[in-house]
Parts: sequence; structure tokens; C-alpha cells
Amino acid sequence: MRHDGGYEQLKQGLTMSRSDIVNKVKNSGLRGRGGAGFSCGLKWSFIKPDEKRPVYLICNADESEPGTFKDRYIIHHDPHQLLEGILISCYALNAHTAYIYIRGEFPVGAKILERAIEEARAHNFVGKNILGSGFDTEIYVHRGAGAYICGEETGLIESLEGKRGYPRIKPPYFPAVLGLYMCPTIVNNVETLCHVKHIIAMGGAEYARLGRPNNTGTRIVCVSGDVQRPGYFEIEVGAVTMGQLIYEMAGGLRPGRKLKAVIPGGSSAKVLRADERFKLKRRQTDGSTVEREISIDEILMDFDSLTAAGSMAGSGGVIVLDDSRDMVWVLNNINEFYAHESCGQCTPCREGSLWMKKITDRMLRGGGVVEDPETLKTIGDNIAGRTICAFGEACAWPTQSFVEKFSEEFAARAQKPVPPPLPPEYTPEELIERDEISIAPLARDPGWEKAGTAGTI
Repeated sequence: MRHDGGYEQLKQGLTMSRSDIVNKVKNSGLRGRGGAGFSCGLKWSFIKPDEKRPVYLICNADESEPGTFKDRYIIHHDPHQLLEGILISCYALNAHTAYIYIRGEFPVGAKILERAIEEARAHNFVGKNILGSGFDTEIYVHRGAGAYICGEETGLIESLEGKRGYPRIKPPYFPAVLGLYMCPTIVNNVETLCHVKHIIAMGGAEYARLGRPNNTGTRIVCVSGDVQRPGYFEIEVGAVTMGQLIYEMAGGLRPGRKLKAVIPGGSSAKVLRADERFKLKRRQTDGSTVEREISIDEILMDFDSLTAAGSMAGSGGVIVLDDSRDMVWVLNNINEFYAHESCGQCTPCREGSLWMKKITDRMLRGGGVVEDPETLKTIGDNIAGRTICAFGEACAWPTQSFVEKFSEEFAARAQKPVPPPLPPEYTPEELIERDEISIAPLARDPGWEKAGTAGTI
């Protein structure tokens, strides 16, 4: 731990002013690695320097996004890097309590963290009067119960307080103002906090030289799906293209297969077709911008480039799909996950995610009707932007993009005519022609006798 240079940046950080650390993180350009890509330094600056209430730091280790598995790797292989980042961050924020909220399905990771905390405590890196600085901080590991929604920061806070993991309405419940126990709270991802120690070691300006402007540093991307060498790869942000990542780092596709699509930022990111052309603006050295048309292989793996291509970098989970994949099946697999994981608080998400799954289920069973693709799009359009948290977009964007990008496959699965809205015995024409309809088969139900004269409605 210590003989490898561990906790040297903590020692350095404890000699600095809190504002200096926050400014270093700001100047580094570090953006959150958990999905949203929000500026870490800006988020920290929301905490008032003279805050009288307790300040809390929460490490979000509730890694549940399909296609993403980097945080588990960090916890298993280098937990002390994470703890050092947490401790430096606590000092910068004047937070005396930190929680690591870890996914319930990571029992081994939770034990590793508990052991690492005790090892750090034995060297006076955690607890009272850390390294004689007069600063106290405790770190607690809290296991979740398996809910994907608790990866959303306010849902996580609700769960940490012992309540159902319902996301809070923002405003007013921004965590930096009204977070854990209604006190100022900063929630950062595992990988984000690991970068803090390196920013202290390198300095904010030096760290910012890695990557591209507004896309600084390094990040871990997880490549899964139809590649020969799936895994996690640390890359300089924006220094690697999609093609280099897939064909050089991840070993390319299986023999005889062609690239069909890529989901570049975890399951909630919009899918990109392999044969698409993308118009992206690039800033030149003289400050001017030039628009270029590029292929999917030329897209830089950074926040801004993937957003400009119509998707997002998200949590860094790159899912590769070759030409053997049935896109209706792929979407149904994603829909099944989101229908199961909706917390149920918002009607558009609760009802819409389930209906999207039911429709793609029906299409796979051969019962798709001609209106299904348009119905799927309409449902997705009525979820996104109409929910308390971003889960609405997470479950809607895959459906919206798959139906749009692979319309021919969805149309092929939706060939049946639309069925009549009512069974034949109750068609509107029959109701007009007849004043009475026999309900003899239902006469055994005593409840019908209470409804009126037997045999009529």
C-alpha cells in the first residue's frame, strides 16, 4: 500500500488549502465518469466554504448499467486508490463522513472495501486526526438491495436514509443543497474519485493536457458484445477512435462478421448504425471550426464527439453488435431490463417501459401488427422529458433510436393487420342493432344479478 506510493497525495493534500484542491480539480477539467459527464470541480464548488451544516460525500459504486463493469474492477484490484481519492475529496469539501454505496450484487467488493478501510485506519489514514492534521473522517460501506434506480444520486440518497429508492424532485432537492439528511452532499462515481489523487499529483493544468479540450484526462471504457477480446481499457479521452477501440484494442469482430451497430455509452445510450455518416465540427489549432463528414470508425471516444454523433459517452460501456444480431431481439432485451428496473414513481416511465417490453415481446413471438413500430416511437416520445429523473430518457432513448435506425427490421416483424378493438360479439354495430345482448354464459356469476334485470344490460 505505502511502499507503492499509496496515500502520498493524501499527505500532500492535507498541507494544501481546501480551496486550492477544489481549484485544481476545476482546472483539470475532470468530468464525471458515471454517465452524465458533469464537471466535478463545478459540482464541488456548490458547497459553501462557510457551510455550518454537516457535509457528506457519497461514492456511487452502484454500478448497474448493462455493458458497464469498470468500477467493480477498480474496487477488486485497487481499492486504496479509491479510498485515497475519497479522503482527499472529504478534506477539500470539509466532509467528516463518507459513504461508499455499493451494489448489492457485489458482496466480494464490499468485503474488499471493508478490509481496505481497516488497513487504512491502521496507518492513520482514516479516523481521528488523520496524519496529525487535525482532520477527522470516517468511511462507511453501505450495500444496496439491487435496484438500478439507486444509481441515480437522489434515489441513492433515499435508499441510504433507509427509504424506498425514489428519486427526488430537482429543484429543490439538489444534493449539494438538500442531500443526505437534508444536508449538503456531493455524490461522485468510483472512477471520478480515483482521478482526484492523480490531479493532486500532476496538478490541474498538467492533467488537463491529457485528452482534448473539455474532454480531459483518461477514462476506462468497457467493451462487450461481438468482439474477440472484450474487456476494460484505459484510454486518453478523445485520443482513440471508435475503430481503434473495436479493431485494435478489443481484437475486432468474429471471423466473417461485419459491424452492424454500436451502443457507445451503456444500454441507455442511443444506438449508432455502422453504415451511418456523421457530420461533426472539429476545432482547428487557429480556433476556427470545420465541419467534417465521418464514419462510425472515425468518431473520437469523448463526451462531445459522441454527443454530436447523436448518442453519448455515458458510463463508458461500449456494446458492439455484428450483422448476426436481430435488432428487435436486442431492443427487447434492453426493454426487459428497464421494465423490471423502473421504480414506478412516475406514470410515463412505469407504464411506458412495460408497454414497450410487451410490444417487442409480441413482435418476437410473431404477433407484431403494422402499427407497432409507430406505437413504440410514440411511447418513447411520451416518456423522455416527462419523469422526475433521467431514467425516463434511459428507457426511452434505446427504443426511439432502434426503431428509427433499424426501421426495416421492425417493419418486417410487424406485418399483421391491426385487430379489431372489441371482440365480434360486442362490436359497435351489434350494440346499435340490438337493445339486448344475451349474457347466459355469465349467469352463473351472482354479481350480475345485482346489476339489473337478468339477461339484459
